[in-house]
Amino acid sequence: MKTAVIYWSGTGNTEQMASAIAEASGAELFSVSDFTGDIANYDRIAFGCSAMGDEVLEESEFEPFFAGIEDSLNGKTIALFGSYGWGDGQWMRDWQDRVKAKGAILINGEGLIANETPSDDDLEKCKALGEALVK
Repeated sequence: MKTAVIYWSGTGNTEQMASAIAEASGAELFSVSDFTGDIANYDRIAFGCSAMGDEVLEESEFEPFFAGIEDSLNGKTIALFGSYGWGDGQWMRDWQDRVKAKGAILINGEGLIANETPSDDDLEKCKALGEALVK
């Protein structure tokens, strides 16, 4: 079983979450700009992106990457995570709907979000998500 954590982080908050998930799961860790692999080679993937603008995924790097691979997610076990600083998490609900519509198996049925800098409790939830990713 091959596992990856692929993320975009503007302030380091989502990067902290990604690191905790990768550590707990033993997954390969990539910032989205450094990922050059093939999604088809991974059985389980955690995707992380913070909310931007009007509660959307980051539009210059992450959204184009994700739009390019989302048709490959059918049957894959997926985790979603990210941080936000405003709004109510609509970007995550929209993202959850996208991956479910593509046939992905979403761990816990929803993504994991942290408001601003992840707290110790948030990072423990990230570790639990990482463990669930590889079960």
